[in-house]
Amino acid sequence: MELSPRHVQTEVRNDNATASGAYDEPMSVLPAGEAHFNWSIPVAVVGAGGCGLCAGLAARQAGAEVLILERDAAPIGTTGMSTGLIPGADTRMQREKGIEDSPELFAEDVLAKAKRQTDADVVLALARESARTVEWLADECGVALSLVDSFLYTGHSVKRMHGSPNRTGAELMGSLLDACTDAGADLLTDARVSHLFADADGRISGLRCVRPDGSTEDLGCEALILACCGFAGNQDMVSEYIPELRHAEFFGHPGNQGEAIQWGRELGAAIADIRSYQGHGGLAKGYGVPILWPVILEGGIQVNLEGRRFSDESLGYSEQAMEVLAQPEHVAVTVYDQRLHELMHEFNDYREAITAGAVREASTPGELAELFGLPAGALDETLAETAALTRGEASDSF
Repeated sequence: MELSPRHVQTEVRNDNATASGAYDEPMSVLPAGEAHFNWSIPVAVVGAGGCGLCAGLAARQAGAEVLILERDAAPIGTTGMSTGLIPGADTRMQREKGIEDSPELFAEDVLAKAKRQTDADVVLALARESARTVEWLADECGVALSLVDSFLYTGHSVKRMHGSPNRTGAELMGSLLDACTDAGADLLTDARVSHLFADADGRISGLRCVRPDGSTEDLGCEALILACCGFAGNQDMVSEYIPELRHAEFFGHPGNQGEAIQWGRELGAAIADIRSYQGHGGLAKGYGVPILWPVILEGGIQVNLEGRRFSDESLGYSEQAMEVLAQPEHVAVTVYDQRLHELMHEFNDYREAITAGAVREASTPGELAELFGLPAGALDETLAETAALTRGEASDSF
């Protein structure tokens, strides 16, 4: 299959959203005195993706009345577009499989992957909550999670990813929505939050949302949770914070407009790690579906249009995105065998890629070269070199 990571997952404009003008209105924080609250709620959550639904569910289980506001007609978010895999360190699912893990090991893996360019205390705090979160979702929220034990995810020392039966974010979102309904958390869709209201000290008193017909509603709240994801769909913010990706295509949810960051800055909050991003070196060109990275971690390789490997693919799918962008025509071909083809059927995304025609099969290297217009001789040499590496007869130049 031919892959193009020019669809970078967190970094670029969504042309449809820009053209429609849906996100043209500047987000801002208004004085509390300008509000005309129609009603009030103890806890308001902005965003009904995975984060917002979990936040609303937790607040509701603690006894609070909750309203979750979602800009779209149906909650999808970035979570719904993902595989829905959740890392947890020292979960009962791991222990049942005999896997020894700890929050400290998890935190060390994260710091190593991030080249220690993030806050170690925050990482450790999140790692310490990870197992409790996974078990809470499974045991108290009815989310059918199991340990993904068929492969070791990139950057992790042990198997600690947990997923739903079909390994899809949409399935995870469905379970979370059911849990919110059962718990009595209210969800308001087609409600785009455009402004917050705050007093002179920065204390939030409510918000304003815009409905599809252009009408607005002011809603008071005692506590506000912003679960708006990142700024992938906001070209101006991408150009400001990650200029090297300003020309990359956007593959993600168009609602990721960076509102929480903009509101936070207006309220005087600091920002950190703002230049971080996640790319993907395995998005099938022309199909909009990801070929997930286990195919690489378990032995697949990528070659460019010259039939040559060009990097250490195992470093991760985000790192590989920029490597592929540097290749001729910004594409690569992922090559793997029948064993990996069968392993990947665990993932619904892969099954959808097959249905879409993104996966092509060949019986010989020559047929494969012909399918993708690769130099047959160069591809033969690359495959022979790779086979020698797997036998321990040579050292990888990357």
